[in-house]
Amino acid sequence: MRALVTGGAGFIGSHVVDRLLADGHAVVAYDNFATGQERFLEEASRHSQCQVVRGDILDRETLGSAVSGCDIVFHFAANADVRFGVDCPERDLRQNTIGTFTVLETMRIHGVRRIVFPSTGSVYGEPDVFPTPEDAPFPRQTSLYGAAKLAGEALVSAYCEAFGFRGYVFRFVSILGERYSHGHVFDFYRQLREHPEELRVLGDGHQRKSYLYVHDCLDAMWCALEQASDPVNIFNLGTDEYCEVNDSVRWITEGLGLAPALSYAGGVRGWVGDSPFIFLDCGRIRALGWRPRVSIREGIERTLRYLQANAWLLDAR
Repeated sequence: MRALVTGGAGFIGSHVVDRLLADGHAVVAYDNFATGQERFLEEASRHSQCQVVRGDILDRETLGSAVSGCDIVFHFAANADVRFGVDCPERDLRQNTIGTFTVLETMRIHGVRRIVFPSTGSVYGEPDVFPTPEDAPFPRQTSLYGAAKLAGEALVSAYCEAFGFRGYVFRFVSILGERYSHGHVFDFYRQLREHPEELRVLGDGHQRKSYLYVHDCLDAMWCALEQASDPVNIFNLGTDEYCEVNDSVRWITEGLGLAPALSYAGGVRGWVGDSPFIFLDCGRIRALGWRPRVSIREGIERTLRYLQANAWLLDAR
């Protein structure tokens, strides 16, 4: 199999590249390197079955050359920063919605009919049902990121119906692990490196969040790819637990041997679009035999250790 991975130099995308190569597949790692890191592809780029292409998903000519001859696309290129969506609303539209359309249309032109699309638990907005299943009623959208990803899901579904595609849509909780390059562990660690005596927390600290370790995430995706065969396959990916932000703060500060003064800002939501409770029902993927192996606490601790050993990443961002 030959696979195109857009966002192949990103946090999750680079792990997808490595997993595909380890399984014996040929890979085109496609990235514009705006936020992706060349270091994440150092080992993969030396592999005889890997081609690294520098290009933007909105560049149809370059994208078309990359997708030609592929059997499947893992579309991980996206703006993943929920917090700053209100600062530049067009970014989510262009990178997440129009970018997804461009990928799908380029696939159609070149005869590629399978797509893996990472979505987000943010598409549920602030639901009334917990844990939240895939068929939960959608409330109003609360983030530009979630709205753009939901539009991307709809495009994937429409191309499956209109052009015989097969789509795999994964609604993630926040992902943790090696190569993690944005999110609360990153932000807290960077703050504590600069001023270990204090830590500023967005929100009241009681926001309840679920997280998933990156390799558990990949195991779940591979499980679905091997067993699910509907035209459109939608799965929540998360753990059967959640923690408060304050729990995460405690694990991080204990791991660093620090006892900073804590300050809170923003009320029950840290920012516009921040859901105060995210907890997904993952019974559908569990029914295929998948189980997460790493707890939320261990995932946070592994992420922290990775950041401690790779301080260059803090400077890169």
